[in-house]
Amino acid sequence: MANSKFEYVKSFEVEDRLMPSTWIVIRIDGCHFHRFSEVHEFDKPNDEQALNLMNSCAVSVVEEFPDIVFSYGVSDEYSFVMKKTTKFYQRRASKILSLTVSLFSSAYVMKWKEFFPQKELKYPPYFDGRVVCYPSTEILRDYLAWRQVDCHINNQYNTCFWMLVKSGKSKNEAQDILKVEEITKLTDDGDPVKRYRKKVIVDHCDIIGPSFWNEHPDILGK
Repeated sequence: MANSKFEYVKSFEVEDRLMPSTWIVIRIDGCHFHRFSEVHEFDKPNDEQALNLMNSCAVSVVEEFPDIVFSYGVSDEYSFVMKKTTKFYQRRASKILSLTVSLFSSAYVMKWKEFFPQKELKYPPYFDGRVVCYPSTEILRDYLAWRQVDCHINNQYNTCFWMLVKSGKSKNEAQDILKVEEITKLTDDGDPVKRYRKKVIVDHCDIIGPSFWNEHPDILGK
C-alpha cells in the first residue's frame, strides 16, 4: 500500500548494490547433488545427459539475461559473467542472484523429461549461489581459469575413483589407493529488454590459456 503508515518497514531493507564498473560473476552450485545423482542413478564418473541438461539450463539463463556475456560450467556448478557496464536491476545483488538461481532451478525441472525421458524426477533439485565482483579482466580470467583447473583435478580424481570401483574395489579401498597416489540489458523497472543478440554456443574448450580469449575478444569487450 503506497503512502500507508506501514511503509516505514522499508527502511529496514539493506542496500545491496554491487560495486560499479566491475565484472559481476554469479556462481550457482547444486545442493547435495551427490545424493541427487545417486537417487537418480546418474552414470559415473560423468553422466552425459545430466551434463547436457545443465548446459541447456545455462543456455536458458544466458538467453533470458542479455547482459551475461560468458558462462562456464562443470558438474553441478555454473558461473555466469555479466559485463562491467551492466545496470541489470540496478546491480542489486539480491535481485541478480535470486533471479539467476530461480530461473536455472525451474529450467532444470522443466527440461528434465527432455534429457531423461525414461526417468522420473523423484524430488526437486535446488541450487545455492553467490555473487562476486572482479575489478579487472585479468582477475576475471584468473577466476575462470581457477574453475577449469578445479574441473580438471576433480575429473581426474573421479575418473580414477570410479574405474577402481568398477574393477571390484570398494569405495573405501578406492579412496585409500588414491590417497597414496596423491592424484591431485534493462527497462527502468528492471525488466529484461528483449532484443537481438548473438546465438548462444555450448562448447568444451580451454579457457585457461590465451588462445580462446584472443579468438573471442568481443566477450570481454575488447
